[in-house]
Amino acid sequence: MNVFCVGLSHHNADVEMRERFTGNAETDCVLRHSGCVEALVLTTCNRVEVYGASETRVSTLDIASCLARTIDKHISPDSAPFYRYEDAQCAQHLFRVASGLDSMVVGETEILGQAKKAYESARKSGAAGAYLHRLFQRAFRVAKQVRTRTEITRGSVSVGSVAVDLADKIFGDLAGRKVLVLGAGETSERTARALVSRGVTDLRVSNRSGERAENLAALVGGQSIRFEEWPSQCREIDILITSTSSETPLLTPENLGPMLRERIDRPLFIIDIAVPRDVDPSVNEMDGVYLYDIDSLQSVAQQSLAQRRQNIAAAEAIIAEHVADFGKLISRGLNGPSAADEHPPIGETPLRTQEL
Repeated sequence: MNVFCVGLSHHNADVEMRERFTGNAETDCVLRHSGCVEALVLTTCNRVEVYGASETRVSTLDIASCLARTIDKHISPDSAPFYRYEDAQCAQHLFRVASGLDSMVVGETEILGQAKKAYESARKSGAAGAYLHRLFQRAFRVAKQVRTRTEITRGSVSVGSVAVDLADKIFGDLAGRKVLVLGAGETSERTARALVSRGVTDLRVSNRSGERAENLAALVGGQSIRFEEWPSQCREIDILITSTSSETPLLTPENLGPMLRERIDRPLFIIDIAVPRDVDPSVNEMDGVYLYDIDSLQSVAQQSLAQRRQNIAAAEAIIAEHVADFGKLISRGLNGPSAADEHPPIGETPLRTQEL
């Protein structure tokens, strides 16, 4: 059985390229059309990856075709620079991803929760079988060891916190600034908490689900805004941070233009951390608007990387041990349990499926 990973991330594709392959990221599509026996799709703002197991080799372009948002007969290795890892290299890559070592913000912890959700979804649908079960359970254990045995998670360790770092650099002091957070998911919650920790007292939250917006606003001491009313907030806010799951841009020059005329020389800073993007890139060409997307945060993230670089070698050593053990397991075709899977390190408990 061939275990592999095919994907795009911030390392090899900009946000425009990643957008092309996030709209159809469903495991059942991959299973139906690629020939995988098992499949799991992991999609975040910085990556879209397929982990699969197959009896015969499944081509990278077949996987790319399954992920494409629109039918594209011209997908090629050049136009879609997917990376590919097989067997032990696949395990090493996933272990690094789950541990936060492959993230734009090295050491961030959001990716582990996202990987667990992707696994649980694939398990419930029957798309993840014995091979992906062993692979992902081991990845979760590796991530836990890296987090407990190193200090890799110190500093700004989420996309949301880096976005707030950027806003802080722009304004110097966030106290007194009016901020609207569009979206109420996990990333938005982390962003809202980071804003409050930096002194923001006028924090507004809007989401398609009014209940989720109200819950997040109450959690951070902010104000809930009805979703149909959020564009009008652009008349008075200083910062808009947006992270929704919309498939089309929510903010365009057409709907922003009338509100900018009422701002009277007050700049509007927009940080769009959604993929696909919530804000049309042409908005950045409008006078008085400064737009930053997820790729713009990389330079800010590099500064926090320097603080954790000394912990990376220790994390890589932990991963290397698990890769070697998992490689032996795969070579046996899963015949016989792995000692590390049956007997977790002292002080740790096994990660069972129902605990994910």
